[in-house]
Amino acid sequence: MSDEVRTVRANGIRIAYRTWGAQETDSADGTPVVLLHCLGEDGEDWRGPLIAQLAAAHPVYAPDLRGHGGSDRPGRYAMEDYSEDLRCFLDRLGLERIVLVGHSLGSVIAGIFAGRHPERVEHLVLEETAAMLPLDPPREIPEPPPEAPQFDFEVRRQWNRQRNEPDPLWWERLRAITAPTLVVGGGSGSHLPQEDMAAVARHVPDGTFVTLDGGGHMVHEQRPLEFAATVRAFLAGETRLR
Repeated sequence: MSDEVRTVRANGIRIAYRTWGAQETDSADGTPVVLLHCLGEDGEDWRGPLIAQLAAAHPVYAPDLRGHGGSDRPGRYAMEDYSEDLRCFLDRLGLERIVLVGHSLGSVIAGIFAGRHPERVEHLVLEETAAMLPLDPPREIPEPPPEAPQFDFEVRRQWNRQRNEPDPLWWERLRAITAPTLVVGGGSGSHLPQEDMAAVARHVPDGTFVTLDGGGHMVHEQRPLEFAATVRAFLAGETRLR
């Protein structure tokens, strides 16, 4: 088991990533798991019970999204770029079919990827996902803060623009997802509408929505044991809740 930060060039940029659990030379039979973090974080954000439980049976990979952590900051942060980064990342590591878990921004990227490449996603987990609907009022496009954050602030600016003017085909593309999909909401403590997450699950052909009350927007941090248990049960085919 190793959690060192490695790098690989994919889609023309350097992508840093962490690994846990059995890798190519080990004997684990579990499908590789790829974890996509939220805006402003990096792959280290996933460390905790989820990693500990999944890594016992699966190779686990947590890349730093472009503009974050040890990955390059190319200045372009469209959702389609992130999706293509993931495809190239998987190709470089020889990962043909995966379990894909995304949180917030990472969940939107995960959903886009799963709709574009359904043959590569065995199971999909979307934690506190945003429904890509036009916002009223629209989000402000903030100016960079005086002190540089731990990520490229341009990511936030471009994300807000994409939230204000989302792809009109986004909902339709959810229907292209073939993987069993678990949408996890954090209940009333979240700033995101839980009914929108339930709608996302309904648009996915094999979607399930579950609420972990008290999780807020950071379910895997606020309810770590429950989140890990829910994901494991889902992967084992035991979770069919709405």
